[in-house]
Amino acid sequence: MIETLFSPFQFEFLRSAFLIALIVSVPTALLSCFLVLKGWALMGDAVSHAVLPGIVLAYILGLPLILGAFGAGMLTAVATGFLTENSRVKQDTVMGVVFSGMFGLGIVLYTAITSDVHLDHILFGNMLGVQQGDLWTAGLISAVVTVALVLKWKDLMLHAFDPAQARASGLRVGLLHYGLLTILSLTIVATLTATGLILAVGLLIAPGAIAFLLARSFGRMLAVAVTVCMAAMLAGVYASFFLDSAPAPTVILILTAIFGAAFLRRQRQIRRAAATV
Repeated sequence: MIETLFSPFQFEFLRSAFLIALIVSVPTALLSCFLVLKGWALMGDAVSHAVLPGIVLAYILGLPLILGAFGAGMLTAVATGFLTENSRVKQDTVMGVVFSGMFGLGIVLYTAITSDVHLDHILFGNMLGVQQGDLWTAGLISAVVTVALVLKWKDLMLHAFDPAQARASGLRVGLLHYGLLTILSLTIVATLTATGLILAVGLLIAPGAIAFLLARSFGRMLAVAVTVCMAAMLAGVYASFFLDSAPAPTVILILTAIFGAAFLRRQRQIRRAAATV
């Protein structure tokens, strides 16, 4: 029985999957809190999908794929911000147009070239095929993102809640805005190998949404999001071994189930509070 429970840890590729799950869980969870508060859930979705043409162009030019992904992510984020500020179109509409256009361009470029790179791994991740270089890349980016968010969390929190007040307080709102977009692009690059482009958006939204339902202060929200994301990542990799399923989708399903449980718990609290009034 005990041997069966510990059997996943006998395989090196699964140990690497557990390790990268731990690495990417912290920055994605922290960032998700800011995205949820700021209402940027669609921004995370748009950037995560729109990095595909950058990856394909980097492959054609012989450059590291992460450089192409980061460049395309930043281009998408900046273009979305510019179009929103200089047109009457609302931000969610702009993001939908930019995201679909970039994603379509990536598909066209990918089908136009002969490549041994599997699109499934780019879209859905390849957590069981993580290499040493992927661990170092994800670890370095995750460390930079985590340190930046921890050092500037109060400024970013004020910017997320009330940009006008942040500007009146003397904060460099433009720097915070594009700094957060840069962090978003970097985080997506860090999660590229683990969860792929499509499932990365789950890690950038679900932990923050769950913590928002469970916590009453922003500091506790950050802690809850990290704990939930880390537990879901490890549980998803572990469960996928016995279910014979892909780790990344399993992680997202666990996060979805936790969100459902947190929502029901919150609804019960609201009904009890209403009954006591």
